[in-house]
Amino acid sequence: MFKTLKSLFDTQIASIAHEQDGENALPLAVAALLFEISRADHEIHDDERAAMSAAVARVCGIPADDIDALLSSADEAVEESVSIYEFTSVVNDKFDREKKYELLQMLWQVAYADGRVDRYEEYFVRKIADLLHLSQSDFIRAKHAAQT
Repeated sequence: MFKTLKSLFDTQIASIAHEQDGENALPLAVAALLFEISRADHEIHDDERAAMSAAVARVCGIPADDIDALLSSADEAVEESVSIYEFTSVVNDKFDREKKYELLQMLWQVAYADGRVDRYEEYFVRKIADLLHLSQSDFIRAKHAAQT
């Protein structure tokens, strides 16, 4: 049993390391984090999907034609992932503090897209903010900015 778990873990780590070197690693990581927020309340609304598309386009500069394929890949990546750390580590490696704060605002916009913020959505935004090494004041400022 331990050999099977170790093999699974080693495969997952190798996959993440390979993907981090690819050119799609950052957009995939950003889209996956956005999916984590939209899935937190167990419902993905059309408004949330539209907010995710806009966020990926804005934060990563992805052309509109490529967003649907990216979101589909991100949905699969979230399903297969064991934690959000694999996505936040890519963002930490590639984004400066200002871009991470912009992503935090986008996470809040996805959370607010359906008209209300579920407690699980807020939990995941807070967890991601912590993993991105953003402060509590950044968390609150981004939340207020997304409400307007």
